[in-house]
Amino acid sequence: MRTNNKNKNGFTLLELLAAVAIIAMLFALLFPALSAAKAKTRRTVCLNNLKQINLGIHMYLDDQNNGSPGNTNATQAPFLCWTDYRELIKSYVGVKSAPSPQDRIFDCPADTFFYDLSRNGRGYVPQPMYEQSDHAFTSYAYNAAQFTTPPRTNAPATTNNYGIAGLRLESVLHPATTVLIGEMPAFVPYSWHEPRRPFSKANATFNDSRNMVSFVDGHVSYLKIYYNGKKIAWDYSPPAGYDYQWSGD
Repeated sequence: MRTNNKNKNGFTLLELLAAVAIIAMLFALLFPALSAAKAKTRRTVCLNNLKQINLGIHMYLDDQNNGSPGNTNATQAPFLCWTDYRELIKSYVGVKSAPSPQDRIFDCPADTFFYDLSRNGRGYVPQPMYEQSDHAFTSYAYNAAQFTTPPRTNAPATTNNYGIAGLRLESVLHPATTVLIGEMPAFVPYSWHEPRRPFSKANATFNDSRNMVSFVDGHVSYLKIYYNGKKIAWDYSPPAGYDYQWSGD
């Protein structure tokens, strides 16, 4: 008698479905580990970028008799002070051309979006900050902060916000806890590495957002940024229990 061997070397539909289910389960188990590894790699690249930029700032300051990049008590917008350092130190970090998104040392790999939180701003912007010309093609800001608003009718000029612009680094009292340079979201604060979802202007800022910052003494930390729910983070130094400060005193 002849035996039908038509399906002898094939899979039944039930077997195929079982195989697909097993593969899906394995992927579900591995996905968090793969995501965590990718996030860690991004933080490592960001950490190394900040170390090199920090060193570049110190080298620049040494050549300038320990002056300070950025402006203090200037009538220009403070954001320009935050990014002025980039052009000043570029030769110290191996950049010879005009600022562009191709200068990867100024690019945090986690920088895939940003928030425009100005009064009539766009809110969530699904584009990297380092690709924006008005952000000087950088993911990182110098802890300048101190600036003076221009005088108005019946209102004198006022100096606002903490920061170290204009200070000699040798005069900073706590170099191990005073921020020198950091990811832009740290000053707000929101987070590129562990953002709050869903993405929206109203959901952007939150207390204890995680950011990478570099300090006057040269070390880099991935830490929580304090937010009081009212003013943006760089408007005040945090309470006890946080390992950073904006002011140089």
